[in-house]
Amino acid sequence: MPSATKQRIKQIHENLNPYFKQIKILPTLEEILDDKNFSSQLKDISVEDLLARHPKDLDKKAIKKFIRDKKVLITGAGGSIGSEISRQCANFGASELILLDHSEFNLYQIAEELASYEPHLVMQSVSNLKLLEKTFEKYKPDIVIHAAAYKHVPLVEDNIQEAIVNNIQGTKNTIDCAIKYKVEKFVLISTDKAVRPTNVMGTTKRICELYAQNVVSKSTEIVAVRFGNVLGSSGSVIPKFKAQIEAGKNITVTHPDITRYFMLIPEACELVLQTSSLGKGGEIFILDMGEPIKIVDLAKKMIELSGRDEIQIEFSGLRPGEKLYEELLINDSDTKTQYESITVAGRTDYDIKELNHDIEELLHTKNKIKKLKKIVPEFDHKVN
Repeated sequence: MPSATKQRIKQIHENLNPYFKQIKILPTLEEILDDKNFSSQLKDISVEDLLARHPKDLDKKAIKKFIRDKKVLITGAGGSIGSEISRQCANFGASELILLDHSEFNLYQIAEELASYEPHLVMQSVSNLKLLEKTFEKYKPDIVIHAAAYKHVPLVEDNIQEAIVNNIQGTKNTIDCAIKYKVEKFVLISTDKAVRPTNVMGTTKRICELYAQNVVSKSTEIVAVRFGNVLGSSGSVIPKFKAQIEAGKNITVTHPDITRYFMLIPEACELVLQTSSLGKGGEIFILDMGEPIKIVDLAKKMIELSGRDEIQIEFSGLRPGEKLYEELLINDSDTKTQYESITVAGRTDYDIKELNHDIEELLHTKNKIKKLKKIVPEFDHKVN
């Protein structure tokens, strides 16, 4: 039935899958009335239906109170996370949306989708401080949600200078502007890859966390939110596996033991907004992503759902900077919140003058890896 919850769909699929070739979801009554071709409206069960974790303590009232009637600036607004944050800020009653992205196509797509909200569109890179200042001066946002970043681990390994400029300098620019223009709340989207990082991407995000925690923020409350992978994001394994299956190719998985945390994009973004409403400044919040999932199990499930029994799984080896297991670093020293799905990580102090000096050196030094390790001593670079 179309009204079945995700948990119920998962339960039915697990119970009946051994006995049936296909299990489908019925269309809604509205869909049937809209299109009389009933059979074409039967929906396949997706891997998102079966693997997504659904937090039980989503507090939409808290989110609405946080967003309603506020001017919200979203950087990276056309990306997987940024675009969903943009949709939700619109739905929760933001008075103005300022959508910033340096990709013309991504910005166009989210602008078309949210055209009825008449968002302000800013085609800009966060690494350009002068232009960014003009944007803050013009729109004077109440809330800034910073989702702009280079996140693809192997690509960042091949483009270290660009990643440092975009991720670290870009975040520093955005935080500095938020403080200068008296933004009420700044939210940094971080990642589980910032925990004991083995790659440049995770290390750049850890430095962003350090800056967010230690900068003199004046009246601006600055928080970071750390979470794992989201199902179906651009660059994630699911679209890649789908394309391989559709082309009749074998699925490539890097390692038989590699695991990742996963959550649906809408629910991850709702939790980000809910978390942001809690923060008073200086916190790094950790979203509970449930149990990690083996990527090989994900691949098997997608082959099973496709009905393409001839497709096999091939192992290609870990890529540069890639971990077998990601960590969210939830331990006994971390602080609980009133929500089971949200924890606060312990604070790391770093003299802000020293950090600014180290970032400036990082931008200009030839040996980027050595300097990254100096700022983040736990950085254990895996070149595989």
